[in-house]
Amino acid sequence: MELISIIVPCYNEQEVLPLFYDEITKTMNKMRTDNPGLDFELLFINDGSKDSTLKLLRELSAKDECVRYISFSRNFGKEAGMFAGLENANGDYVVIMDADLQHPPEYIPEMYDYVKNKGYDCATTRRVNRKGESKIRSWFARKFYKIMNKISQTEIVDGAQDYRFMSRQMVDSILSMKEYNRFSKGIFSWVGFNTKYIEYENVERAAGTTAWSFWKLFLYSLDGITAFSTVPLALASILGIISCLISFIMIIFIIIKTLAFGEDVQGYPTIICAIFFIGGLQLFCMGILGQYLSKTYLESKRRPIYIVKETEKTPRNKYEEN
Repeated sequence: MELISIIVPCYNEQEVLPLFYDEITKTMNKMRTDNPGLDFELLFINDGSKDSTLKLLRELSAKDECVRYISFSRNFGKEAGMFAGLENANGDYVVIMDADLQHPPEYIPEMYDYVKNKGYDCATTRRVNRKGESKIRSWFARKFYKIMNKISQTEIVDGAQDYRFMSRQMVDSILSMKEYNRFSKGIFSWVGFNTKYIEYENVERAAGTTAWSFWKLFLYSLDGITAFSTVPLALASILGIISCLISFIMIIFIIIKTLAFGEDVQGYPTIICAIFFIGGLQLFCMGILGQYLSKTYLESKRRPIYIVKETEKTPRNKYEEN
């Protein structure tokens, strides 16, 4: 028997969870019929949901033996959810997908075929458009991928998603990277392996609302830049050199202007401009250094990436009153 583990991070997914379970069950049953030696486990990661997501997961695990769940003690973020799923998956193959049905389950058989029969270690989807997103959000997303691919040695494919079907070897390689500050899009590319990209049209959520605001995505993009590139540090050094050259040229210009033409130096405006220019440049460079220093500080604490409060194996009397 070959086992496929399907990891589903969940945060406030009570509206879409029943729809997802129905759709993924159809896909699993079809694959079992087409491949008699195939079995599945559904591993849901409840990332500190504040709605009825955990209650629904308890009910699903009680009626379906292939359903497992891990519930965090609080919200640790999707990156922690994906890592927890990979760390606790038992399958020969592992799938990561969202519960909102923006990752259509009907692609799993095709992914399985690429990894099982066509020599790929990973099959993933790549959006060919950003239908349903705002123009500003789409513009920033495209720019992020362009910047990342220019300043990082790790190529991140524009439109590639976390929806992935991976071999056990690739999963073990990802798990060997224990870093606290995780940026999975970069990690998936960094570990290498032969990856097949399946293009598809963007799909909107089946129900509920996304937890990813523009601000959260912006901060996530900064995590990606600092995790897989040191170019910003080099940029700080270059800006420092340029500012020194500009200052040196200005000094020479003022000396020549005063000695050759006898013109008085405009003191107040010149000083104010210089203060604002140098001060802003210093704060910018300090901000870059601070970003890298903060990541180093968090890594040095060696805190766990997530904390488990409950699983499907937890005795029922411990949560019956909740």
